[in-house]
Amino acid sequence: MVQIQQPDIPTFPSGDLWSDEPPLETYRHLQQLLLLLSSLEQLWADRTDFFAAGNMTVYYSSRQRKDEHLRGPDFFVVLNTERRERKSWVVWEEGGKYPNVVIEVLSDSTASVDRDEKKLLYQDVWRTRDYFWFHPYTLEFKGFTLGGRQYVEMEPNAQSWLWSDELQLYLGVWQEQLRFFTPEGELVLTPKEEANAQRLRADAALAAADAALAAVEAERQKNALLRQKLLELGINPDEIG
Repeated sequence: MVQIQQPDIPTFPSGDLWSDEPPLETYRHLQQLLLLLSSLEQLWADRTDFFAAGNMTVYYSSRQRKDEHLRGPDFFVVLNTERRERKSWVVWEEGGKYPNVVIEVLSDSTASVDRDEKKLLYQDVWRTRDYFWFHPYTLEFKGFTLGGRQYVEMEPNAQSWLWSDELQLYLGVWQEQLRFFTPEGELVLTPKEEANAQRLRADAALAAADAALAAVEAERQKNALLRQKLLELGINPDEIG
């Protein structure tokens, strides 16, 4: 009996691929990513048209292979996509969409790659519109936006913030951390910060109400004392008009 050898048929991995990124170098790096992610999701809580992630693999092989052409930005945002949980970002499963914004958190061991190799990748292959990097220890902060085919370095405003046209937000260093700011210049708060702010506003409103009640009570006591004095002088305050 002659055995017929089956031809080799290439198999492609499922789009449901796990992220395959190394652990973050320091706790400060982790804090920075959580800060960016939580504050943006707090600001855009009512939006369903974006995906933001930190330390997640982006698979972008034109042959739809998991073992080639993959990168893991520290933080990225994709716009005009479904807001849902993903294990990784697989370009061929997402309509060919690449991140609109990438932020790399520099470290001494990765800074040269982020400044050169990754910058060229995001510029030439991903065509990511806005690219930023930030060093959480030296506070080095730069941003670039695509101008034609190449990145152009962004010009800071008076506060040394950089404007992201994609996010419609400023990015700037505040208390030695990279933060988002609204077009009006307000700090974009994390859920914890927002809860604290609401508590402070509630405490302030309660204190103002207590002060108003105290003022009313003081006025009442003053009027009662005046009335008593008039009565002692034989004057009926009700007849004064």
